[in-house]
Amino acid sequence: MAQPPYDPYGGGYGQDPYAQQPSVQHHYYGGGAPAAVQNNGMAVASMVLGLIGIVFCGFTSILAIIFGHVAQSQIKRTGEGGAGMATAGLVLGYIMTGIWVLAWIFYLGLWAAVVGSSAGTTY
Repeated sequence: MAQPPYDPYGGGYGQDPYAQQPSVQHHYYGGGAPAAVQNNGMAVASMVLGLIGIVFCGFTSILAIIFGHVAQSQIKRTGEGGAGMATAGLVLGYIMTGIWVLAWIFYLGLWAAVVGSSAGTTY
């Protein structure tokens, strides 16, 4: 008895169409969707304080710098998310602190110039 000719489409003759298919094992690791990485609370606080530092004369910007550095060290240690927010808080904090320091220096210099010029005049 000769072999049937080669069929490139896999439709072999003589196969039992009701034969049981081999079982396939599906491996599920972790029980479903991957766990979301939680953001560090100090990083969120740093970014928010950096943003509102524009309004409150730079006082919150100093806190943004402190919280940003603390958040970065915690993120390195624990592997939490929020490194970008901590960096944004630091950048905003440093920029706003610098702007407010320059504004206060200008204001105090202007005040000193006005007071100094009025003290030298006699009426």
